[in-house]
Amino acid sequence: MKKFNLLALALAIGTMNLFATTANEVPDIPVKVIATQITSLFTTPDFAIEKDLSVKVLFTFDSEGKIVVLRVGSKDKDVVNYVNEAMNHKTIETPGEMNRVFTLPLKIER
Repeated sequence: MKKFNLLALALAIGTMNLFATTANEVPDIPVKVIATQITSLFTTPDFAIEKDLSVKVLFTFDSEGKIVVLRVGSKDKDVVNYVNEAMNHKTIETPGEMNRVFTLPLKIER
């Protein structure tokens, strides 16, 4: 009888562990898919670009799947405003994991 109780307890713990690990599972979306969807949000900048720029953008997704821009790797206020207006609080078709920090290398060409 003790072995039966131990077996029942082990089965119950195993079942709870299974449900706990699969309850909050987010599908693994390739980063290239996210990057492609985000770059489609950008339009032609409305400010003068003197030379081609390369900027790193750090962002994440909130609980509603909206993009939250954390940092734009530029000191130029026009570039920072351009990136924030294009990305911040926008939604894409397949958002990534909530609170995972993504890095997007962005090229702005003349």
